[in-house]
Amino acid sequence: MILPLTIMKRLPFGMPKLMASPMAAHPAYIDKYVGTRDITMHHTVLDIVKMNPLLRAQIVNAVGAICGMVEMTQGPDIRFDRPCIAVSSFGFGEMAVQAALGMLEDAGYTPIVCHAQGKGDKAMEEMIRDGVFHGVLDLCIGGVIEHLFKGNRDPGPDRLVAAARRGIPMVLAPCGLDILSYGGRPDMLEKTKDRAQYVQDALRVQVRTTADELRAAADVIAERLNRARGAWTFLVPLRGWSSLDREGRPIYDPVADAAFVARLRERVAEPARIRDVDLNLYTPEFARAAVDELLRLFEAAKAPAAA
Repeated sequence: MILPLTIMKRLPFGMPKLMASPMAAHPAYIDKYVGTRDITMHHTVLDIVKMNPLLRAQIVNAVGAICGMVEMTQGPDIRFDRPCIAVSSFGFGEMAVQAALGMLEDAGYTPIVCHAQGKGDKAMEEMIRDGVFHGVLDLCIGGVIEHLFKGNRDPGPDRLVAAARRGIPMVLAPCGLDILSYGGRPDMLEKTKDRAQYVQDALRVQVRTTADELRAAADVIAERLNRARGAWTFLVPLRGWSSLDREGRPIYDPVADAAFVARLRERVAEPARIRDVDLNLYTPEFARAAVDELLRLFEAAKAPAAA
């Protein structure tokens, strides 16, 4: 199973890929098998050792699935008629993200939304590295702190690296840095039991981050922004970083937020690129400010070429 999936991971995005296996639903292995690639896993339930009527039904379903994909697919030759913008998204910043999508389309760009739940933002980094995107509206960068403190949304160690290396315009905001996802983790929930929490269900428990944790995240973010080859702006929403981090909500902690901003300004080489916005991030108005800033960076990049 490892060998064929290794081959599938090397195939281009959009090419049909399917693996039928009783391991398809195994939580300990599926992440390593599929990673960030568009591989369809068909759970046969039964072991594929000797054919029998129950197993035959699953194999026929798997064959039908891949045949259907082959007949319907547009293939890996995916073309865009407008520049593509990667947009990181997260439920607690969704209002701003949704508003920004229409604004980017109206401005002549194709926004591609990447769900910043760990796998989505890791895939976004890989696609940026591969040259898919022309710019990034990275409103939801919580993966940085999730990796540092072993949260459930950990995208790995390379968050914010690809865009910095490629030199494409970036507008960043701190949605997701205000919380750590520890749902289903009794050890971490016990360790952080004295902090404010937002409980969606047993597997989705958001724990408020501390000033010290945020300073550590600021150090990582500053190091990556200092290596950026292109233009970037970091927007700081002064009235909170998400739908949870706002006045009257339990996660709201302007003191911890301010500690992050102070450290980031201290560590970046160009602190003027960090700009305050007197809004909460979870608003259409913040989306307007973020999109306008990204468009400004694009126009500034065009000016030298035109000259």
